[in-house]
This record gives sequence, C-alpha cells and structure tokens, in this order.
Amino acid sequence: MLTRRQFAGGSVALVSSGLIAERSGIGEPAPFSTPLPIPQLIDAAKQGNAVKLKVTSGRHAFIKGKPARTYGYSAPILGPVVRMRRGDEVEMTVENALNFVTTVHWHGLLVPGNNDGGPQQLIHPGDTWRPVLTIDQAAATLWFHPHPHHDTARQIYMGLTGMIIVDDGSDAWLGLPRTFGIDDLPIIVQDRMFNSDGSIEYDNDDTNPLEVIYGVRGDTIIVNGAVAPFAKIPPGLVRLRLLNAANAQNFELRFSDKRTFYVIASDGGFLSAPVPVKQLTISPAERFEILVDFADGKPVALETGPDEEMGVFGRVAPDGSADFVAIMRFEPTAITPTVNELPTRLVEPAAVSPASAVQSRQFILNSGLCASRPGGGEHANSPLLIGINGKPYDIGRIDVETKLGTTEVWEIVSLGMAHPFHIHGALFRVLSIEGAPPAAHLAGWKDTVLVEDKAQLLVAFNRPATREHPFMYHCHILEHEEAGLMAQYICA
Repeated sequence: MLTRRQFAGGSVALVSSGLIAERSGIGEPAPFSTPLPIPQLIDAAKQGNAVKLKVTSGRHAFIKGKPARTYGYSAPILGPVVRMRRGDEVEMTVENALNFVTTVHWHGLLVPGNNDGGPQQLIHPGDTWRPVLTIDQAAATLWFHPHPHHDTARQIYMGLTGMIIVDDGSDAWLGLPRTFGIDDLPIIVQDRMFNSDGSIEYDNDDTNPLEVIYGVRGDTIIVNGAVAPFAKIPPGLVRLRLLNAANAQNFELRFSDKRTFYVIASDGGFLSAPVPVKQLTISPAERFEILVDFADGKPVALETGPDEEMGVFGRVAPDGSADFVAIMRFEPTAITPTVNELPTRLVEPAAVSPASAVQSRQFILNSGLCASRPGGGEHANSPLLIGINGKPYDIGRIDVETKLGTTEVWEIVSLGMAHPFHIHGALFRVLSIEGAPPAAHLAGWKDTVLVEDKAQLLVAFNRPATREHPFMYHCHILEHEEAGLMAQYICA
C-alpha cells in the first residue's frame, strides 16, 4: 500500500502536465469591482419556524455579460442563510422544481436519520419533502447541500449550497459581532472552471481516473458565487463564517498583509478561546468562524495558496505557479464598528475521555488505480480502488452498528492522498493527527476533518438511525464519495 506522500509523488510522474494546460478558465481575476453577494437571511423563528425552499434552476453571470445556467435554493445560485434557534422545531418544506432527483442534507445538524437527507431520501421532480427539524445543539455554522448518490458532485458544482446558523444566545453574552451582512458575513469559497462563454459544466464521468483521483478542480475561485468581489466592512472586529463548499480543493487562506486573525469556532461550535493564526487550511465541507480586526482602516485582500496536498495539481495561480492569489478584498468604511474588543474566553467544549469509548474501530480510506474493482456491483467498471476498508459503497449494506448515547474511538487512515472525512448524525473530537495532539483550532467539536495519514477521533453517537434511513460516513471529496468512498452506519 502506498502512503499519501508516495502516491502524490508517483502520480505527478504518471500524469502529464497537459491536465493543467487544458484548463480553460477566465485567467487573471477581475479587479475588485463586484460587491460581495450576501445571501438572503431567513430567520426561522420570525416566520413561525416554517421555512420553504425551492430547488430550482436559474441564470447567473459569474463573468459580466455572460450568464450561465446554475441551480439554487430559492435563488438562481446558492441559497439563503437559515437561522435556527436552539430549542425550536423548524418545519421545512423543500420543493424539487428540477427535472431530476435530489435530496437536501443538513450538514452538521444533529437530527435523526430519517430527517438527515441522505441518499435514501430522494425528492423526485415535482415532489415536496417536509421534515421537521428539532434544533438541539450548541451555536454553530452549518450548511445544506444535495446528497443523491452519483449526482451530489454535479449538483453542488452547479450551485446547490446554503448555510445554516444555529443560535443559542451565546453570541450576545460573548459580545461577538452579530449584525448579519455588516460585521457578520457568510463566506462560501469554491473553485470553478469556466468555458469561453462564461458557462460552467460538470461531466459526471467516474471512469476518468484523474477526475476521480484528484476530484474536479477549477482555476478560478469564487466567493458567494462571485469572482474577486469586495466587501465594505466597519473598521473594527468582523466575523467571517468560512465554508469550503468546493468539490475537492483545500484552501490555504491568509490575508495579503500577513495579519493575524483569530479562529473562534469550528464545525460543531465555539472553541474555548480565540486561536491566533496567520494562515488557515480549510478542507471541503469544513467550517471555521474567524474574527478579523480591521481597525487600521486599510484595505486588504483575502488570499488562497496552492493546495499543498495536491502538488502541481493544487496550484491556483493563473500562470500555474505556486503563488497565493487574491480571492476577495475587504474595504473598511466609515461605518461605526459594533465590536472592538477581542474576547479572551469563549465556550469551553464539553470534556471528553477516550476511556469512555465502548469500542474502537479502524477505517482505511483507499483511493488509487487498480486493474479492476473487486466484488462487482455498481462500481465494478471503475478503474479505481476507492472504498473504505476495501469495500466500495453499497446502498443496501450496513457497515457499522453503533449504540445510542455511547462514544467510540475511530482511527481513520488515508491511503493515496489526504481525505476530508465526514460523519453524518454525530460530532467528534480529534484525539490525534499523525500521532500528535490536534492544533488548537481543531480541538473543538467537529464533523469533518482533513486526514493526511492517520487521525484518531472520539465520536459521540446521540441521534438514532435505522436500516431504512442510515447515516453516512465518507470522504467529502465529492468525486471520491460518488466513486465509492462512503459507508453507512445505524445507531439504536
């Protein structure tokens, strides 16, 4: 078995640089002339805890004067930010106005399997799904997206992504920025490839080894659906809710002036205290909330660098170099800041103890070339070995049975390359990464973690799932998930 680093080195030799040369993006980013689009905020409690979403197609101009076909939730692209309050029951109505099946997975929301929106809960064209979501978790930034097997990657690539904010009242007593669209901004980062007419296309062909191994990657970064936007913000502390909604790309975020910023929350909620960093890796499906101090009044760009996990294939600069590129610009204005003081303490995550675990399991994430797929099944013709513990995903197979109210230690081993590993219906604490304690900004509750070689997780199972509606666990490189790097568990 190849290690991740051996695989990455060998793959560069295996694949010609023609893959990079064939990119047909729009080249240099546009000047910062487009205001950052701010998605509509739907406050569920203010409308009787009844929220309607329509999954539909639309037209959106990533490039001025060149509208492209896209999908969105009650919008031409992306969707609203839905604020839900802890202790409420939110009645969702999801209408599928597309001409193909979809689902809506509430990523990070702790709900039973029958409301999770996995591959079993298809919404057929013209149909409506009406789950009732009981909100019982700490404040956090979550998201929602489709999850139909074999069509998740395309649907997300075409625009189906929305954000969820769970509110438990802690923002106020912590004194955090919380004026949505002013000093509390959703920042959804993705990458895309554009045709010369400004359109985007996704060819869902899992027989192409390179697209499956590396995932579909673009040479143009978009933020909230816009290329190189700018945001006017107050000259004080501003909260950015970062979501990596790319199919495969890890983003290496920093500010152009190398300023320090502070991570205050990850996938499952607040950290115990702000963590100062100058650069932040965020893998597909991960979320981080950060505080940035703009009190100096100087404009500054948010940049991303090359995806170090992917070598030559992770470069994002238009000329193919390993440089950082600016993806958006922040411009402090005369708006009176509401928050100037960085909190010293946040919310202490609940204590965890590996000794409480009732079981330990190991999951080996395989992704590599092979002569044929063992075991037959729907993935038998793929030229790749992609699966967990040697088995590609089977929607009719339950891989793990867990007990409600317990914890388990899961050891995740990545072979071939780094994988962002996600568990539905549960949160976990990272015990170790490559044998060492996690960095401080990874020490809170999470539902997704980038595993380069090996990680140990303490997983808390607090929501039920049946054989009819199991939970998934999978790699969140969407092309890996669809090629078979996914499995199912039940919890009772």
